[in-house]
Amino acid sequence: MARIVLGVSSSIAIYKACEIIRQLQKKNHSVQVIMTQKASQFISPLLFQALTGNPVLINLFETKETEKIEHIELARKTELLLIAPATANFIAKMASGIADDFLSTFYLAVNCPVIVAPAMNEAMYLHPRTQANLQELRRQGVIICEPERGLLACGDEGWGRLAEVEKIIALAESLLTSSFKWRNKKIIITAGPTREPIDPVRFISNRSSGKMGYELAREASRRGAEVILISGPVNLPSPYGVKVIRIETAAEMKKEVEKYFDEADVVIMAAAVADFRPAEAMTSKWKKNQGIPEIKLVATEDILDFLATHPLRKKKILVGFAAETQELEDAAREKMEKKGLDLIVANDVSIPGIGFEADLNDVLILDRQGQVIRSGVKSKREISQLIFDVLEAYLEKAT
Repeated sequence: MARIVLGVSSSIAIYKACEIIRQLQKKNHSVQVIMTQKASQFISPLLFQALTGNPVLINLFETKETEKIEHIELARKTELLLIAPATANFIAKMASGIADDFLSTFYLAVNCPVIVAPAMNEAMYLHPRTQANLQELRRQGVIICEPERGLLACGDEGWGRLAEVEKIIALAESLLTSSFKWRNKKIIITAGPTREPIDPVRFISNRSSGKMGYELAREASRRGAEVILISGPVNLPSPYGVKVIRIETAAEMKKEVEKYFDEADVVIMAAAVADFRPAEAMTSKWKKNQGIPEIKLVATEDILDFLATHPLRKKKILVGFAAETQELEDAAREKMEKKGLDLIVANDVSIPGIGFEADLNDVLILDRQGQVIRSGVKSKREISQLIFDVLEAYLEKAT
């Protein structure tokens, strides 16, 4: 049984929310309804209260005699947020991050899968602004239950009709099943660059922003896993609900990975770990008048090599990343075999606008069972979802 919040906005398709509630209840899920103010003018909240047995939430400022902030407390307990029907107006608010009522504020507070089922007139649905808002939600990781073509409230036939209830329920069940699979799983994810000091003010590093690793940590947490994010120096906020351990050097990252490896089910090495470091770091700043320093480089210890030979390696799923500039698939396959990885994610960092420091990427995902998947250019948020979908399927085959 899952705790589901059904968000209802002011579409004429609102009557179908009653059947959605019934079908979710038949799956033994508990349902809490949140309505927009305008939705409550279409249909009485008392109907949803009678169906669910829970008071319907509408007004953000209706206070109860409790010390807990209601939308935050409910967000912590929610396992799926389903917004059906979703109007063009509410979709626009979600895409823009507007939080001016209970439902829009609640959306920003949840850390769980989110499904949006649009319902509106065809002209509104096909309007470029609405399509751009839906694309933005996809980029943010929201799952869109696409509307269908059919008879609309205005009497016309066209796109914008709320998806069939059975389709909405099937999608909800699919996401909940995925969440159940990750519950009680512990995942280590590394992210960002490492810095290998030359002197107190200079270091060897790379262009990694850490965005991919942080999105993976956010997705793992959203699916219900316990996540330990071991991060090099980045300028990113910590993902909600994730334990973040900050490091500087490759040696420090290895130490932390080793510390938590025994208890992890999955290790995802998304960090761009420096391959070389100065043999000896200077204790004081090297100054110009001292001339050009001669810096001897030595290899850093390879964390993946260490994990591949660990006594507990066979009990873990190990995922690596490969940042390449040519012959992407061949290089990735070679690294997967050499490092003994279960999966590898590879991208061409020579292409402008994707990969390092960008919000977009285009990756190849390979696994040891011979599967090869190309993502196409997508946001790193969407790619993190794809990686976990592939990883989930791989785990099912492996067991």
